[in-house]
Amino acid sequence: MKKAVFFDIDGTLINIMKGQTTIQPAVREAIRALRAAGNATFIASGRPYDYLDPELTQEGLFDGYVLMNGAVVLLDGRTIYEQPLPKKTVCEIVAASEAHGVEYILEGAQHVYLRPGFQLTENFYRSIDVDVTRFVREFNLDEIEVAKLEFASEDPGGHGLFEKLLAWPGLTGLMDPYHKKNMELYASDVTKGSGIRHALSYLDIPVENSYAFGDGLNDIEMMQTVGTSLVMGNARPALKKLADHVVPSVEEDGVAVGISRYVLA
Repeated sequence: MKKAVFFDIDGTLINIMKGQTTIQPAVREAIRALRAAGNATFIASGRPYDYLDPELTQEGLFDGYVLMNGAVVLLDGRTIYEQPLPKKTVCEIVAASEAHGVEYILEGAQHVYLRPGFQLTENFYRSIDVDVTRFVREFNLDEIEVAKLEFASEDPGGHGLFEKLLAWPGLTGLMDPYHKKNMELYASDVTKGSGIRHALSYLDIPVENSYAFGDGLNDIEMMQTVGTSLVMGNARPALKKLADHVVPSVEEDGVAVGISRYVLA
């Protein structure tokens, strides 16, 4: 029976912190073997589509994408699920950001929106090799759908805004724990796990035929959702406790090992 396999990106397929910015050949071939056997492969990430490297979108490795921590699910180039934030909430948050002198970026199912002049945000994404030329710069806030927001400030905590946003009803997010100058915000009832459930339902694949590879704390709900959880050797201890199997680290082609040993076996 057809299987669905979900992959986190950093720390799982690549390791940016250690300079590994592309998928290793053995992992590529293992993913191709999965698809050749008739299975569905998905990226599962907190990122929007416009942040994904062309390697993840243009080289025939993945059928679909669970994005923005489950708020959007794409399959074969189509949006099969989307949960945008209420427009009133987005407008209020944008107004609060501008009042506090905090830059923001708005993320939708197909596009990312960034105001001209938000140089701090633009420089940050350039520094991590995101193609900022794909961002939409001129837009009407009332006419776009937003599933997730990110923020940047020269001031730690965004002049007090970040704590207010984290306490906003119906929302959750993460502030950078080190310099506290960046933050992301999204609906509290969406997770990678909820996005995976929508993908499985659409494909009519039972949960017991689903697998996930991950390494971070934002992969917890994903591991609790799928039939078989495959956690990287470089993962956080809290995630390893949820693993059905711990595979070798990303540097040791752990995804390829896991596919061969547990998915295609």
